[in-house]
Amino acid sequence: MTATALWVTVLVASLAAFALKLAGHLVPEHWLATARVQRTSGLVTVALLVALVVVQTFTDGQAVVLDARVPALGVAAAALALRVPFLAVVVLAAATAAGLRALGWG
Repeated sequence: MTATALWVTVLVASLAAFALKLAGHLVPEHWLATARVQRTSGLVTVALLVALVVVQTFTDGQAVVLDARVPALGVAAAALALRVPFLAVVVLAAATAAGLRALGWG
């Protein structure tokens, strides 16, 4: 991809994101006040976050990989289930991944 094509793509994506946000502000408030829309918007947020975590954990480019990120995610999930403070969850997961990588896995 040339530099010009890259910048055109970035600008078009930025304009599309801005237009989408602007459309969200222009939607009448009573359309968003229904219980169905509020439930759906909450579920969509969670689904997008889960999809991001799965893609970042289990893929490397075009390939599915099982490296040190997988056990680190498991440690983070266990810590969250035990209601450990979020900063400690991040530190535990990072330490797990770093330790496994230091041992040569991933």
